[in-house]
Amino acid sequence: MNRRTRTILTAATAVALSAALAGPAVAAPQTDGHDATRQAVRAAVADGVPGVTLRVQRGHGVWAATAGVGDLKTGKPRSTRDHYRVASISKTFVATVVLQLEAEGRLSLDDTVDKWLPGVVRGNGHDGRKVTLRQLLNHTSGIFDYLADPGFQRTYMTADGFMKHRFDEADPEELLAFALANEPYFAPGSSFEYSNTNYLLAARVIEKATGNDYGDEIDRRIIAPLHLTSTSVPTTRVTLPRPSSRAYSKLAETDTGPTYDVTELNARLAYGSGQMVSSSADLNRFYSALLRGRLLPPEQLKKMKTTVPSSRETSRYGLGLVDRELSCGVHVWGHDGGISGSNSDAVTTEDGRHTLAVNFNGDWSGSTEAIIEAEFCDT
Repeated sequence: MNRRTRTILTAATAVALSAALAGPAVAAPQTDGHDATRQAVRAAVADGVPGVTLRVQRGHGVWAATAGVGDLKTGKPRSTRDHYRVASISKTFVATVVLQLEAEGRLSLDDTVDKWLPGVVRGNGHDGRKVTLRQLLNHTSGIFDYLADPGFQRTYMTADGFMKHRFDEADPEELLAFALANEPYFAPGSSFEYSNTNYLLAARVIEKATGNDYGDEIDRRIIAPLHLTSTSVPTTRVTLPRPSSRAYSKLAETDTGPTYDVTELNARLAYGSGQMVSSSADLNRFYSALLRGRLLPPEQLKKMKTTVPSSRETSRYGLGLVDRELSCGVHVWGHDGGISGSNSDAVTTEDGRHTLAVNFNGDWSGSTEAIIEAEFCDT
């Protein structure tokens, strides 16, 4: 789930949450080369983010920091080892598995969705016979985003709906029905529109091609080989592994009103589009390994990095991987992600040597982009 689609969950401006945030301190020793990043982290908390956890790796050097709080009631600080829901960052993991399957000759990016999921994508102009797997992965399919469906938003994204349904175990077919109740955005391949439905379907294709749950394939192919000990694809678990912080949301279109503790929820509703849990250290290791060619053969990595124009002027979208050009001309590769109570971002330079992963435990204010700009442009 990315920030653009969370129209009910997020707001444009920030608000101070409690006196505990009035004077946030970065919980890390002063480290040369990260002053601008440190200031950007503090600014996010001043803007209303409850707490921030961040980790940077540059060559063999590691710098980790926190600011604000992990628990508004107790004032407990965030940990640099926090687990958190990474939301749409999950898409890079899903795309990597699809590309591994292609490298093994088990599927082709030019296969249609209908080849793997016969008759599943039909209705209101949607036709899986005309959509390819590549178009799922780079969001050029035109398939409607189920998160944007008014019925889904009422059920899961409003305060009343969230509190009633936060532990629901909807299956992928139920989620797909929300998308297919709407018309497609455009004809397949003719434009770009970010749609979480694309990755719900990509996860289902992985399951059809392998006979296993897509999460099991991520675990076997990525998590285990890279020793990502803080990373998982939870099924129905509604709590976060320790250490972790509380997660907060306004569950409204504005940044005013009550702040809700939304830590416990069933992320299976996000399925292949955003179900995973990880940590900043693991995300840095993953993206560095991916860009260095440890997970994909050169041909598949080249395909992953072949981009199309996205909805943001300064970024282009590949296959589950975003190429962002920063204000200083530096390009970073990665993905961002937002789900109730959590905003995350993880990026690396193309050589995989300079990585950053950051998480906010609130979903309505602050800028991860500003932190990335500070780290890569102001050092």
